[in-house]
Amino acid sequence: MSNQNTPQAHAVTREVINGIKAQIQQAKFSQAITACQRQLENQLMPPERSELLYLLVVAQRLNGDVQQALASNARLLESNPEHARAWQENGYIYGALHEPQKSAQAFYQATQLNPALLSSWRALHPIYTQQGNERAATIAQGQIDYLAALPKPILGARDLMCEGDLHSADKVCRQFLQANKHHPEAMLLLAEIGIQLKVYGEADFILSSCLALYPDHSAAGLTYLQLLAKMAKFDDAKVLADRLLAKTPDSTVLLSAKASAMVGLGEVEDAISIYQGVLAKNEAQPGIQILLGHALKAYGDLPGAINAYQSAYRFNPELGDAYWSLANTKTYRFSHAELAAMEQLVTQKKVSQNDKIHLHFALGKSLEDRQDYGAAFKHYARGNQLKQQQIKYQPEVFEKQVAKQIDTCDAELFDRLKAVGEQSSDPIFIVGLPRAGSTLLEQILASHSQVDGTMELHDILGLASKLQGQKQQYPQILASLDTNYFARFGQKYLSDTQVYRAGAAFFIDKMPNNFLHIGLIKLILPNAKIIDARRDPMACCFSGFKQLFGDGQEFSYALEDIGRYYRAYEKLMAHWDTVLPGFVLRVQHESLIDDLHGQVKRILDFCGLPFEQQCIDFHKTERAIKTPSSEQVRQPIYRSGMEQWKHFDAHLQPLKNVLAAG
Repeated sequence: MSNQNTPQAHAVTREVINGIKAQIQQAKFSQAITACQRQLENQLMPPERSELLYLLVVAQRLNGDVQQALASNARLLESNPEHARAWQENGYIYGALHEPQKSAQAFYQATQLNPALLSSWRALHPIYTQQGNERAATIAQGQIDYLAALPKPILGARDLMCEGDLHSADKVCRQFLQANKHHPEAMLLLAEIGIQLKVYGEADFILSSCLALYPDHSAAGLTYLQLLAKMAKFDDAKVLADRLLAKTPDSTVLLSAKASAMVGLGEVEDAISIYQGVLAKNEAQPGIQILLGHALKAYGDLPGAINAYQSAYRFNPELGDAYWSLANTKTYRFSHAELAAMEQLVTQKKVSQNDKIHLHFALGKSLEDRQDYGAAFKHYARGNQLKQQQIKYQPEVFEKQVAKQIDTCDAELFDRLKAVGEQSSDPIFIVGLPRAGSTLLEQILASHSQVDGTMELHDILGLASKLQGQKQQYPQILASLDTNYFARFGQKYLSDTQVYRAGAAFFIDKMPNNFLHIGLIKLILPNAKIIDARRDPMACCFSGFKQLFGDGQEFSYALEDIGRYYRAYEKLMAHWDTVLPGFVLRVQHESLIDDLHGQVKRILDFCGLPFEQQCIDFHKTERAIKTPSSEQVRQPIYRSGMEQWKHFDAHLQPLKNVLAAG
């Protein structure tokens, strides 16, 4: 609740903003400056304040007031460091001040934030040419040629997408395609927008159609590879990468995409060889060094992974991902020099927001290891705050999804459809929240001779997403689907996941978010086993808060949000217990630590598996593990993580309040 003494944000109408834009277009710069300054005296919402500051900068620059424009732009970039057009304005301003190096840096930053800024590319090209930087000039000219050749509506839509206005970009793109069916650049752009909106099924269809029509469209091929990786369709990604490599066998991007797909398929050793081959030709590729590090970590070669991550930041000292990857081994300890470098980097304006996010999380982990808990929390909080600005998570959306599952998936539905699914008992699903101990459970079960450990498979999420696209929304559509579909869905799941199996009778699907879809799983695979990995709420939620996830888990970047998510999860799991009694086995992480032998026997009994000692000696099992807990589960059971959150107790009241209210 806001304080009554806090001034109310002043609403600036579109009419006022459009009036200022008209004044600038009519060269009435002084009037536009005065109008902007008058509005900026009020308490404004951040988007309106940014827009007015930007218009002020433009008007001041065009009026010849370049120093004032520079000062106004500093205010804008202070509050919104990823405002691409503000960086473009700095390029023009420094050009007017005869500072070509600063001008080039500003235009370059603008193109990094918004690659559709044709004006910035056109400004960069003569600067690079004058500097004798032929490679950069060639890249700039290529971008100019590409963007200038785009139809104006598609260039405008690409600009909107880069500026984050995805829905407007989507609308413009669809309107263009209605009149220009199968235009390749419009199809590609619509798919890119779909990926950002996480409408992966539609993006998949568009890109596969685009490549069927235009098989040599390299940008569509690369985008499709990225999408297939996001969807965890690693077999398809490997096939596509090989197809594209047949034309350009030395492409670093394609080779690394193939290697990443192979890591996903468990072919980690061969993937490492590809990365090493790429780096043998040119080791100064920090992005490839990071990917090699991830593969080596999954393979269990931690010293090799650490060396790769360190190589990455040596080649790019600002690369936050390199520092976070080191911290995310959970065992690495930063030197004083590394700590000082990170502390300095997070204060520098030239470091990107994404790099700063990674650096703050790495600093939080490093300072926590040094028992400086107050300083550690400040960095965790700042990293989460910056990440939250990027993702704009809305907790009520998930809570509505939970409510729909509870309303739709009742006892009557399961009683009516109890025999319609695929009867296989092969899958063992491990669900719950991230950082709740699911990797440990997976390692225990995967140590059994009859169980294959796979990874966090996306297939159930993909199926739910496809059902969401029907005229009737998911999960409500489950009640009216033709009953033949359920067995077919179950068979498709088994078929699509076969590639991750190694011949054992059972296999594990460790996607934690599948707890939302237990009703769907019961209908399509009624004999599957589901294990709910449960951990003390404070320990689980705070562990999620201090973890920077590679993708997804958007709820974890604010204490209130993660608390609300946990309570919604508890509510839904209680519902499944009521309508599907005995279908889910709950394993409390703390009980597993206190009584490993007894809990392991309980888990194996639930799965219909005989006891095997190697499940107790799980830390000796050699297998690729891709989650943040990979090094922890290669050690014997430990208790040190159970109460780590208590070191931060003074900062966690917002989380406590939400959990107490639940």
